Amino acid sequence: MGEKSERSPHDESTDRDRKERSSDDSSEQPSSEETSEETVTEGRESDDDVGLAARDIDVNGTNTERDTNETDQPEDSEDTEDVEEEVDAEETSTDGGSTASVGVGSEIDSGTETGGSDDVDEELFEAPDEDEEMPLADHIDEMMRRLGVVFAFGGVAMLITYPWAGDTINYLWGTHIPQPNVNAPRIYGPLEFILTKLKVAGLAGLLVGLPVFVYQTYRFMKPGLYRNERKYYLASVPTSLVLGIVGVLFAHFIILPFIFSYFTVYTEDAAAVAFGLRETFAMMLALMGYMAVIFQIPLFIMLAIMMGLVTRKWLEDKRLIFWGLFVGVAFTFTAVDPTGMAPIIIALTMIALFEITLALLRWTGN
Repeated sequence: MGEKSERSPHDESTDRDRKERSSDDSSEQPSSEETSEETVTEGRESDDDVGLAARDIDVNGTNTERDTNETDQPEDSEDTEDVEEEVDAEETSTDGGSTASVGVGSEIDSGTETGGSDDVDEELFEAPDEDEEMPLADHIDEMMRRLGVVFAFGGVAMLITYPWAGDTINYLWGTHIPQPNVNAPRIYGPLEFILTKLKVAGLAGLLVGLPVFVYQTYRFMKPGLYRNERKYYLASVPTSLVLGIVGVLFAHFIILPFIFSYFTVYTEDAAAVAFGLRETFAMMLALMGYMAVIFQIPLFIMLAIMMGLVTRKWLEDKRLIFWGLFVGVAFTFTAVDPTGMAPIIIALTMIALFEITLALLRWTGN
């Protein structure tokens, strides 16, 4: 018979405490199903939080992009308008009458074309190769030297022609003075005849000095002249001499006979005229010298038009101004003309030369 173990009261109380403690632990620990449900719920909540955060980011990003676009849009529109204006300006620009074609777009192309137009402008307004900048003092010095050359040539011509000046005086007196044998020249000073001979020789110096002056002007301006302009200027040198001689001959054969015949008729019944040598030749030589210079007007007009300084249309529009200028210059001659006819003749001659030159230019189509 088995022996039945006996448990003490202390052991039973200990077992009872263990059971109660284990039952308390089991009641405090949640079940596995409740734990899994709580885990799923927490995951959903975290996903919802992430989604909301992502939507916030998208919304903020969209707003930021919208703000950025709104901020950049005026600048882009201004740049677009500038490019369109540059393209329109380049499309409407012409070179030699042909429209320039450009592509829509890049500022690089427009910059290149702009640089090309600058090069064209530089070529159009490029100075001649020999043109060099000089100080003003050097220009004045060169101009004075060239004027000295002109006076030197004129002085040499005076010295050469002076020995024949007396014969020239006798010829002019016998040609223009009525009844030269009766109206002999009267001399009222010891040096009057010598000074008159110098004046006659000075007329020859003027005729020689005019083409020299034109040539020295050409040499002074040569570095700044183009090839075609040099050709025109060189051709004007002999032309100036020819026109000067024509002017002297015009005064000798047309103006002087008219003036002296008018003067003789005008004073015939009033007084006996005594022709003094100095006063008479002062008027003769002054009138011849005036005509030698006045007959350069066609040459100056042709040079100015051929070099592009003026146009025939501009001269025609300003003709009244030139007429007034001619009349003012002509009446400076009254100091040596006792008749008062010479200024009128000189003014009419200048106006006639001006208008004849314009008519020839119009007829030739220039």
